Amino acid sequence: MNFAYAYPKSRFEPATLIDLSARAERERLSESALKGFFRLAGAWQVRDEDARELLGGLSSSSFYEWKKNPARVLEVDRITRISYLLGIYKALHILYGDKLADEWVHLPNTNPIFNGRTPIAYMLGGGLLAMQTVRRLLDARRGGL
Repeated sequence: MNFAYAYPKSRFEPATLIDLSARAERERLSESALKGFFRLAGAWQVRDEDARELLGGLSSSSFYEWKKNPARVLEVDRITRISYLLGIYKALHILYGDKLADEWVHLPNTNPIFNGRTPIAYMLGGGLLAMQTVRRLLDARRGGL
C-alpha cells in the first residue's frame, strides 16, 4: 500500500506576498501608503520632526512636498515602514477604543520591550526593527500570532 503524506487541508489560505522590488507594485501602493501615513500621523499627533524620522529620515522640504503631493514612488524601506505603522494603528484600534488607541504610542509602557519609554520613542530610536517588534507585540495581543 502506498501512502502519500501531505499537510492537512486548511480553510485559511496564506496571504499572497507583494513583491516590493517590483516598481509597478511600489507605484500602485505608494500614494495610498503616504496618504495613510499622514492620516495616522495626524491621529497620533506626531510632531512633523518625528514623522520625518519614522519615514526613515526625510528632509523638511521633501516631507512637506510629499504631504502636499503624495503621488510618487516610494522605496521599499519607506513602504515597509509605513506598512508596519499602519498595522500598528489597525491593531491598536482593534484592541482599544479610538481615544486610547491613538494615545497609546505616547504613553509610558511597562512592557520590558519599551524599557519605560513610550512606544513612539522606542520606534524612533530603533527604526524599522522596532516598528516590526511593536507590530508583532500588538498582533500577538490581539491573537494574530
